[in-house]
Amino acid sequence: MAPMVVGAVALRSSYAGDPGDGTRTRGRDAIWLGHAWVDGRKGESDLDAFAARVRETGIHDLYVHAGPLEHDGTLPAARYPKARWLVDGVHRRLPGVRVQAWLGDKLATEGPRGLRLERPATRASMVDSSRQVLAGGGFDGVHFDLEPMPSGNRYFLELLDAVRPMTRAHNATLSVAAHQIDPVPKLHAAARKIAGHPKWWSQAYFGQVAKRVDQIAVMSYDTSMPLESLYGGYVAQQAALALEVTPKNTDLLMGLPFFQTETMGHHASAETVKAAVRGVRLGLGRTDRHRQHFGVALYVDFTARDRDWAAYDKDWN
Repeated sequence: MAPMVVGAVALRSSYAGDPGDGTRTRGRDAIWLGHAWVDGRKGESDLDAFAARVRETGIHDLYVHAGPLEHDGTLPAARYPKARWLVDGVHRRLPGVRVQAWLGDKLATEGPRGLRLERPATRASMVDSSRQVLAGGGFDGVHFDLEPMPSGNRYFLELLDAVRPMTRAHNATLSVAAHQIDPVPKLHAAARKIAGHPKWWSQAYFGQVAKRVDQIAVMSYDTSMPLESLYGGYVAQQAALALEVTPKNTDLLMGLPFFQTETMGHHASAETVKAAVRGVRLGLGRTDRHRQHFGVALYVDFTARDRDWAAYDKDWN
């Protein structure tokens, strides 16, 4: 009980104080968008409304769900038939905003079924799928979200090393969704041993991933925190840990919870956009106030409420 009390006090203290000047948007924010944008369910009026909603914000990147990948790393083009329509439409309405293909799959790290990064053929197919969405779909970048990813997974690093030369050749962005960082050293190892689930990455592994990409977005939600103050303090801590090891020329984005599910891992009353933004600003202000390659990433468009957008607008933009 004593360690839990000490931890709660530390997080609450981390949420205290004034973020101060210079801790708002740098115009490098992102939002995850659902599959409806590329499979034909969305149309011109939807895109008009979306463009109007984000035009005066700091949003610069759209992670559009174009997968999921097959377990062998391939991606049927039939999964994103309206990609060109979306990319062209965004570029007309929002000049300068990039549309990235969000590619993900469940990894076979906790069971027999899923994508196996340890197989060279699978990684080669993922490189081909990335090239496919850039050349065939017209996307401006590739965004990987592969879960659950154990800390230290060298095959993920090998995949990124293989994809990045290709994205650079296409003048495209390579980005990833990242696990949270150990709030205390070695917690990722203890969690995997006890629960069998890779909840966190070591700070060192986070840094190894960050230096291989153009942009890294921390999934700083689903924290199990029961109170806004604890959640906000946790986000402040995560922002500081990530800032310490992310290269200055890599965009570091902190995730904002634009969803309201109630589970053991996510309490909507605690994980609010307001608390997350305050935590992000506090972590930035204390660690690297003048860093420009920094922002927030909104998860996800199809569950967002007006109050979520309002908190993002008021407290960050």
